[in-house]
Amino acid sequence: MGDNMSYANKQLDEVKVFKDPVHRYVRVNDQVIWDLIATPEMQRLRRIKQLGATNLTFHGAEHSRFNHSLGVYEIVRRIIKKMETKPEWNKNERLVCLCAALLHDLGHGPFSHSFEKVFSLDHEKFTQQIILGNTGVNKVLAKVSDEFPQKVSDIINKTYHDKLVISLISSQIDADRMDYLLRDAFYTGVSYGNFDMERILRVMRPTTKRAVIKSTGMHAIEDYIMSRYQMYWQVYFHPVTRSAEVILTKIFDRVKHLYQSNYQFKEEPILFKNIFNQEIAVEDYLALDETVVYYYFQRWQYEADEILSDLAERFVNRRLFKYKEFDFESHIDKLTELKGLFTQAGIDPDYYLVIDSSKDLPYDVYRPDGAGRIPIYLQMPNKELKELSEHSAIVDSITGKVREDHKLYYPKDLIEVISDKAVKKKIENILSKSYL
Repeated sequence: MGDNMSYANKQLDEVKVFKDPVHRYVRVNDQVIWDLIATPEMQRLRRIKQLGATNLTFHGAEHSRFNHSLGVYEIVRRIIKKMETKPEWNKNERLVCLCAALLHDLGHGPFSHSFEKVFSLDHEKFTQQIILGNTGVNKVLAKVSDEFPQKVSDIINKTYHDKLVISLISSQIDADRMDYLLRDAFYTGVSYGNFDMERILRVMRPTTKRAVIKSTGMHAIEDYIMSRYQMYWQVYFHPVTRSAEVILTKIFDRVKHLYQSNYQFKEEPILFKNIFNQEIAVEDYLALDETVVYYYFQRWQYEADEILSDLAERFVNRRLFKYKEFDFESHIDKLTELKGLFTQAGIDPDYYLVIDSSKDLPYDVYRPDGAGRIPIYLQMPNKELKELSEHSAIVDSITGKVREDHKLYYPKDLIEVISDKAVKKKIENILSKSYL
């Protein structure tokens, strides 16, 4: 036990620093954190981009989930440094909190969201399995104590006993969101995601249940919430990125369909087999990263199946689908007609006519019926806590409001070469109209 305690408290001979474009430096003092960074599971995150296919729209968005994980760790390290003198902060939670911050995204797969959608996976469950399974990460954590891996997993699962610790990593204003907004804004080159994080860290106060914000810091929080709102609509939901995501999803759909139909692949998707069969062990999952998936996409361009080869070639060479605004619920008849016309023209509508919907709730208030997310609280001069939207007219104006957007994606190039002139004209006629 003495050994374990000394490992938990062991500091490096000198502080290690990672040069970081967003936080300037990421500092590591603890041997445990240093050892975790060196594990294969953490290093795998270098091979998974933080923003999936967004680099096809914003060419600078090449940063990895490893990049982001170090950033979240660094923000939490700074928050703890500011809170450690306060009586509400339990000093014994420091290491477990830092480990959870560093490891919170371990379970992301390649092109995470498309991948999860097609194969019904959940990256948070995989994060917990990696932390608790037979992995390098688990070995490091278990050296601290037998129950330490479970504690880290519980924070990520939001079931940990210390709610303040959970709120630093997962809430409406947490280190995860703060890092990805600043980092994604930096690498995409947009200005929307920027807000004054230093100010937010200065006005953050611990309470037994959560971190709250000193009321004088309200405007910095408004800036952060608007920044998040704009990043979602200008970057994360950008229609060109969504077009790439649609093609990605359809490639995975097609491969899964062909595999289940006993199609003879030239390039057998060996590393996907257990995923297709819904028998996914942690080691199968960890074997997949974006370099592996790109290899398959390159090879699948030459498959005999025309749909798979076309979709793979489109993604590899960025020949994306065109799109138009389309409220399909009001115009379901037009969608049905288009599907029929596509089929007549020999274009499979299941793969080439796709409705994609985006929606975001910029800020939500926790309601007594249990719905909604835990809100952001302002700490008034008399120490009373008030929910943010009661004080901020800006936040109140977007609270609980879901913004939705529906687009129809289609391959303009394939429509242009339809030989049946009448069918082609009908398709072009429907697509030329507005269906908002």
